[in-house]
Amino acid sequence: MIKIDKDSHGTIAKAWGIIAVLAALTILLIHNAWVYVPILLFLAAFAFFVFWFHRIPDREIGPGDDRTVTSVADGKVVIVEEAYEPEYFKGDCIQISIYMDFFDVHANFWPVDGQISYYRYHPGKYLLAFLPKASEKNEHSSTAIRNPHGEIFFKQIAGTFARRIVCYSEEGMDVKRGEQCGIIKFGSRIDIYLPLDAEILVKEGDYTKGRQTPLARLR
Repeated sequence: MIKIDKDSHGTIAKAWGIIAVLAALTILLIHNAWVYVPILLFLAAFAFFVFWFHRIPDREIGPGDDRTVTSVADGKVVIVEEAYEPEYFKGDCIQISIYMDFFDVHANFWPVDGQISYYRYHPGKYLLAFLPKASEKNEHSSTAIRNPHGEIFFKQIAGTFARRIVCYSEEGMDVKRGEQCGIIKFGSRIDIYLPLDAEILVKEGDYTKGRQTPLARLR
């Protein structure tokens, strides 16, 4: 059975309501079966896609300990580089960016065990998520997690079609690696900032699975 994100039931209901109205209008206004049948099939497929998009995968949490940093999201690694992080660390870090397309799971998961030391929500624009400026200019939420081996910082970044970021972060909250931390609605990106001495385990072009793929180890 497919498990659906708890914060997405309203989104799915609204989308299905619009699809139902479109299907009814198609049946009422178009009487040629060669025309209305393909339209109805397309609407049915889109209704299923909306449902499937908000799924929570049933998968085991990847092996590791409190030094292990696993992927926040499914997607393709598009950046692995040293970068200046201006919001929280205000210094040089290792940045790993993961781009999610329409067909990736968009639920997000805590990358490490620890306690949330910082959280901010930033309204913003909706540039294409893979553009470098999207990290600062787009709508995004920012979370830092601290544990005995270090601290990491990550951003959930909206894309052109992403219009809602759900994040469960609260400062002072204890979190467990691999548990759900939120969801981003439609195409989007995750930026993760790690200490310079972290052991990086992925490279650009790799495909990650949220809660399973190890990205790095803290020293």
